Amino acid sequence: MFASLKSAMKIDDLRRKIVFTILMFFVFRLGAHIPVPGIDTAQLKQLMDSGTLFGFIDVISGGAFKKFTIFAMGIMPYINASIIMQLLTVVIPYLERLAKEGQEGQKKIVQFTRYGTVILGFIQAVGMAFYLGKAGVLENAGIGSYAVIAITLTAGTAFLMWLGEMITEKGIGNGISLIIFAGIVSRLPAGLYGMYQYVSTGETSIFAVLFFLVIALVVIAGVVAIQEGQRRIPVQYAKRVVGRKVYGGQSTHIPLKVNQAGVIPVIFAMSILLFPTTIASWFPNNAFAQTIVGIFSFRSVSYMVMYALLIIFFTYFYTAVTFNPQDVADNMKKYGGFIPGLRPGRPTAEYIDRVLTRITLSGAIFLAAIALLPNLVMALTGLNIYFGGTALLIVVGVALETMKQIESQLLMRNYQGFMK
Repeated sequence: MFASLKSAMKIDDLRRKIVFTILMFFVFRLGAHIPVPGIDTAQLKQLMDSGTLFGFIDVISGGAFKKFTIFAMGIMPYINASIIMQLLTVVIPYLERLAKEGQEGQKKIVQFTRYGTVILGFIQAVGMAFYLGKAGVLENAGIGSYAVIAITLTAGTAFLMWLGEMITEKGIGNGISLIIFAGIVSRLPAGLYGMYQYVSTGETSIFAVLFFLVIALVVIAGVVAIQEGQRRIPVQYAKRVVGRKVYGGQSTHIPLKVNQAGVIPVIFAMSILLFPTTIASWFPNNAFAQTIVGIFSFRSVSYMVMYALLIIFFTYFYTAVTFNPQDVADNMKKYGGFIPGLRPGRPTAEYIDRVLTRITLSGAIFLAAIALLPNLVMALTGLNIYFGGTALLIVVGVALETMKQIESQLLMRNYQGFMK
């Protein structure tokens, strides 16, 4: 990894992309410290310390949620809009046609996602403004204050969406994932200091902290193994004579990743489960709303079951969206490729689909187990932590994907130098 980074910094184009990405991180962290106007900071601190709202939102937003800055909502509205668009693409023929039109169709889908992000962000911001007004956090609880807070939070989310797109376009890696990555990593020093305070005050023992660190190392090793694990299906290409040249005749393979979807299912599942609780938190005195909060509580059994099922569902769903066995089989047949022992076409597609379904199940179960790990660690160690399996999964997964992009860019430039 360090060798790749060192090599990347020697290439002007890659160095500019990496520096641009780091500068965007700086802008993100700067915005995470700009408070929303009209907030009583003393009342806000008391509300946040009461544990009414979720710590994991604060981890993803890099501390912006707890301080209620302009980036308090983070990138969650964009993720929710992306989920809705991907689900609608499956059921609405017009969106399905757009998805198959290539780059131009994708541009329109991205545009619809942006509109959805602003709409969802504004609805969530309005709800948060009224919630803070009822909690006595606003200095002047009026329509003007509600409007300022809602517009500020929506603008912050829209700016983060633009920031992520700029990183994807001019930087290195997936911008949205890297923003989430930066938010989680920025909370790591505070998490370590919190562990130190737990030990120094006697709330937990040093052995519990060591146990947590061992679990973290095991999780990192497991995530790397699953992310890199793949099933290789052998493919043989028949010889073809075109003019005086002979093509094909070589053996290769189709690499089917155990976790084809990456960390996307975890982010999607977390976003969906946070949505009902966020809505219910706007009505602190309503009995039904408090029942919803209890059902979707981070430590409840119902939450853990729904979380695991959603992760498994989105793993299969995202894999189906990004990988089509029928297209792979058709392309193989077009170029004279076949899997030994299978006829080209439909039998090949069915075989690939069967293998993909089996290995995706193991990847989905692993993702669900890692995501639920914080609950187990908190139960065994007594540490009240949110930087657990989900955060580690996102951090390691995004880091691996970003390093792969850097290595592919290095490889591409090496080939260019060879061709010249």
